[in-house]
Amino acid sequence: MRDTLSVLPLTVTDLVFEAGGRRLVDGIGFALPRGGLTVLIGPNGSGKSLTLRLCHGLLAPTAGAVSWAAERGTIAGVKRHAMVFQKPVMLRRSARANMLHALAAAGVARSERGVRCDAALERFGLAPLAERPARLMSGGEQQRLAIARAWSLRPEVLFLDEPTSQLDPGATRQIEEMLAALRGEGMTLVMATHDMGQARRLADRVLFLHRGRLVEDAEARTFFAGPASPEARAFIAGDLVW
Repeated sequence: MRDTLSVLPLTVTDLVFEAGGRRLVDGIGFALPRGGLTVLIGPNGSGKSLTLRLCHGLLAPTAGAVSWAAERGTIAGVKRHAMVFQKPVMLRRSARANMLHALAAAGVARSERGVRCDAALERFGLAPLAERPARLMSGGEQQRLAIARAWSLRPEVLFLDEPTSQLDPGATRQIEEMLAALRGEGMTLVMATHDMGQARRLADRVLFLHRGRLVEDAEARTFFAGPASPEARAFIAGDLVW
């Protein structure tokens, strides 16, 4: 069933995004097949977050195209991708109510919402916190809830924008373990990060961006063993890259 309903591959073609008279994403193109964890890295302002938002559909490109298999006639109208942000947006409700709201907004049948919600809370170790006000949870707990909330929507692709940048090492390790488990279950993950250690630990593929352009697209092992571009070599070495 999943093969028939797949939204992948995702094809990004000559993607451009301009704002304030500046070209912030400049001609990016790549294909995203099913499976694995793709990491977007690059200096601040390189276009990582914008690229994620453009792919997810939160922003409309100035030019170019983001094309899912669904939009090419396979399952038109079906959205099978979700996004987790650097700072999760939480309603003034309990953890469980936040998840139920997301399921309702996604059009999940009322009879199924509770089952999905409870399964997600249990799956990610959040069941004991189900009735806690979400905004009073720690940063790590909120991020775990955000990922659980996204997982409950049953996406095929999960975009993550710097999901651990504001977390301590312990919470970061928990999030990384969650992501590794989701990848192992077959979910396709695309994540922006500034943490090179994290990228080395998790990535199957690296997209290196610089000044809004895609400079390198390589398997993670190949990229970290020897970046092909001078910009990527300088970035990996910790030098300032403008």
